[in-house]
Amino acid sequence: MTATPHVILLEHTPEPERIVAAAARLCYSSSSATDLLERLTPERVQSFVSHLMSMGHESPIEHISFTFAIEGISRACSHQLVRHRIASYSQQSQRYVNMQQFEFVLPPQIAASSEAAAVFSAQMQGAQEAYDKLIELGMQQEDARYLLPNACETKLVMTMNARSLLNFFALRICMRAQWEIRALASQMLELVQPIAPSIFAKAGPSCVSEGICREGDLSCGRLSS
Repeated sequence: MTATPHVILLEHTPEPERIVAAAARLCYSSSSATDLLERLTPERVQSFVSHLMSMGHESPIEHISFTFAIEGISRACSHQLVRHRIASYSQQSQRYVNMQQFEFVLPPQIAASSEAAAVFSAQMQGAQEAYDKLIELGMQQEDARYLLPNACETKLVMTMNARSLLNFFALRICMRAQWEIRALASQMLELVQPIAPSIFAKAGPSCVSEGICREGDLSCGRLSS
């Protein structure tokens, strides 16, 4: 059975931009953080955070975080995701979770070819049958899982602070990023942008945020088109 990516924003820092504004203003004020919070109107928060982001002063946005439930992505995608190390992850364990009737991610390019899709699906079925047979023979799940493919669907919970998210979006929404993690990052950005619009206003690859491309000879050509 094929899987489709699905992201839910489970939790986030309440009033995130207000927290950021108070933290940043504290650096230049003799007042306490609580006093600063009391004096911050929505208009002042928006103005100050926008100014903060335009200056590239991003350390205060590390004080706010976002927690996502992610499903329907492949193990290949999750291996890319965990390379973003300033984050917390809790991932479904193939050691403890029985993977009988596992779902898998079918790449769009393969799905577009009936012949290629048939080859791919046959391999998924073969892996499933071999896994089930090992379990039937009394093998441990932690050993049977060695048969499972990169396409195998996984689930996880991930928490990132806003600064790490900006870096994640810059790298993974780029057209040079692999298609699956690019789709995942795009879904995540859609969820956080309404909550912290001033912080994520220009989130995305450098061609969006800065009007320049950092990919050099590997550029997708978006800026020149």
